[in-house]
Amino acid sequence: MTLPLRDELKGLKPYGAPQLDVAVRLNTNENSYALPEPVAAAVEKALTGVLKDLNRYPDRDAKALRADLAAYLGHGLGEANVWAANGSNEVQQQLLQAFGGPGRRALGFTPSYSMHPLLCAGTGTGWIPAKRGPDFDLGPGEAVAQVREHRPDVVFLCSPNNPTGTALQPDVIEAVANEATGMVIVDEAYAEFARPGTPSALALLGRYPRLVVTRTMSKAFAFAGGRVGYLAAGPAVVDAMLLVRLPYHLSSLTQAAARAAVGQAPALLATVDAIKEQRDRIVAELRRDGLTVADSDANFVLFGRFDDQSAVWRALLDRGVLVRDVGLAGWLRVTAGTPEETDAFLRAIREVL
Repeated sequence: MTLPLRDELKGLKPYGAPQLDVAVRLNTNENSYALPEPVAAAVEKALTGVLKDLNRYPDRDAKALRADLAAYLGHGLGEANVWAANGSNEVQQQLLQAFGGPGRRALGFTPSYSMHPLLCAGTGTGWIPAKRGPDFDLGPGEAVAQVREHRPDVVFLCSPNNPTGTALQPDVIEAVANEATGMVIVDEAYAEFARPGTPSALALLGRYPRLVVTRTMSKAFAFAGGRVGYLAAGPAVVDAMLLVRLPYHLSSLTQAAARAAVGQAPALLATVDAIKEQRDRIVAELRRDGLTVADSDANFVLFGRFDDQSAVWRALLDRGVLVRDVGLAGWLRVTAGTPEETDAFLRAIREVL
């Protein structure tokens, strides 16, 4: 018997990367460094403090956590400007529930984050795959022309972009924000890894009421298992999130752990420079080996061009190194991790080449 699945979901494959037990796992852009002991102790203490109240529902609006995240972001933001949920994926899903949906469309500049079209399908939002340049670049003129052509209700901009690692210049974001008649969502999941001088769209929020910046604690904060993402925007956007969020969507345990982690931000972010050093090392050494490598402001590197990237992916896996085949013909993506993981990856790719 065939289930009456919605038409836009038929034939889709669920999002996910292989979770394999290998020596070097560099395929999901996690932070390879474990929580420092003082941070782990702070999280443990925070969790202990809420255990006795687990018979009660959590703060359904996570106000204290939102205030902490606003203080971390700066830019004059307060609790009313920040919303938090189970990862930036849920934040973006809620944005589509509020501003997308049946009869509305979202546009993204591909190749880009593969969850965006899946989130659109799940919320009944139409998806428009706009294009980047041949080197994965995106200028203000090209971006505005495609927004003007399609007039979407939601525009996704990724800076730095996944899977390419490229960051956007502020003039691109401003040009799109000036042209778009709907919401503009800037996905900054990897913002903390950007090279010096790379600006954040947070500085533009005061000028554009339909601009939203989404972030995550999964990457730079080494908090992927905690599942916390958040957005910064005008208070009206946060009010809209209250209309679509599920009741008590962030548990008391999650909120307590996340607040403890944000309170230890300097200790957690101490690994960012070490990861950036490995990222830049990967870029430089792969280029010396004759490969084409995209500039990266993230904690990963896109490299190619291969006649058969799937064969290279398999050959690396056979050598105990798991990278990501993102489905982009000729390219693979590798996460920047520890020096030892970089050593293993470079050894393996040289053997394959």
